Amino acid sequence: MNAEAELIQRCLRGDQQAWAELFDLHYAPAARFIFQLSPELSQEDVEEICQEVFLSVVKNLGSFNAKSRLQTWIYRIAVNKTRDYIEKQRAAKRGGGATPVSLQAEDPETGLQLDPPAQTQSPDQLLISSEKFELLQTALEQLGNPCREIIELRYFGDLGYDEIARALNLNPKTVSSRLSKCLDKLEQTARKMIWREKISSRSV
Repeated sequence: MNAEAELIQRCLRGDQQAWAELFDLHYAPAARFIFQLSPELSQEDVEEICQEVFLSVVKNLGSFNAKSRLQTWIYRIAVNKTRDYIEKQRAAKRGGGATPVSLQAEDPETGLQLDPPAQTQSPDQLLISSEKFELLQTALEQLGNPCREIIELRYFGDLGYDEIARALNLNPKTVSSRLSKCLDKLEQTARKMIWREKISSRSV
């Protein structure tokens, strides 16, 4: 049994020290991953999503099948939780729901705090980056799965082909082929969106 499998078994037996070790290993990387998924999220947003992610980890660790790395599984949960959170935020802005209330910045169980990467770009660069990222996120939403999932795992989760293959139950060659096709689709979708924006701005 490898170290990760042993850690999981200790957690499932109710070993509180094992849970602390799991959080120490995966909480901060998951937070950085969530931050990369959408730079529009505030630190409080990221903290709230991350707590939701690890609540799900605690509840569902017994169903983890170990066919992928634990971190990959946690990233997949993070993708879903982040997507849900952003959709709730957008619904709230449209008047379709209550504005989410952030939880405490410090996790009550572990005392862990986030340390998101510092932003050193100028305000103009940040605005440009934000606009590009918003375009990318919108294009990914239009693509849907399986393209969205494989692109997010590769470029936001920074996972290698072998890791993605294990996470999605594919072989690495299929991952490479699918990722290439999905990137082509993403580029086509983004180009169409940019063209529509240009036409729209000219007509105003």
